[in-house]
Amino acid sequence: MSLLEHKKARLNYEILEEFEAGLELLGPEVKSLRKGDGKLEGAHIIIRGGEAYLVGAHIPPYQPKNAGEAYDPDRSRKLLFTKKELAALAGYEGQKGLTIVPLKVYNKGKVLKLLVGAARGRKNYDKRAVLKKRDTDREIRRTLKKE
Repeated sequence: MSLLEHKKARLNYEILEEFEAGLELLGPEVKSLRKGDGKLEGAHIIIRGGEAYLVGAHIPPYQPKNAGEAYDPDRSRKLLFTKKELAALAGYEGQKGLTIVPLKVYNKGKVLKLLVGAARGRKNYDKRAVLKKRDTDREIRRTLKKE
């Protein structure tokens, strides 16, 4: 079950490879994500000094009136990858035209995980082709279901 999802990621980007990452969060951020609050739209992952960070994600405080003044909902959050995955992601980040985008946040047991994809941006005509293919597949499934 997905707690938070970047709904337009698969339309705007062609996902080449997916990775699973742990998130380094504060307690109220975990509660807020479990409640379903937050936005992944516009967020991306950067790799600096052998560590990965989620930049541009908005996670509001669980109790806004109880949050400290120093709390920043748009702060960059550290991601937990294996060394092998970090090396692969650094390779993708170094290639021209590729970016690393967050796809969704979900529960895996008691912990929260972030699904991350190495992606290439799509042009408008590519997006139209994807939508057309999705519609034709839906129509085929409908006709097969009726029969």
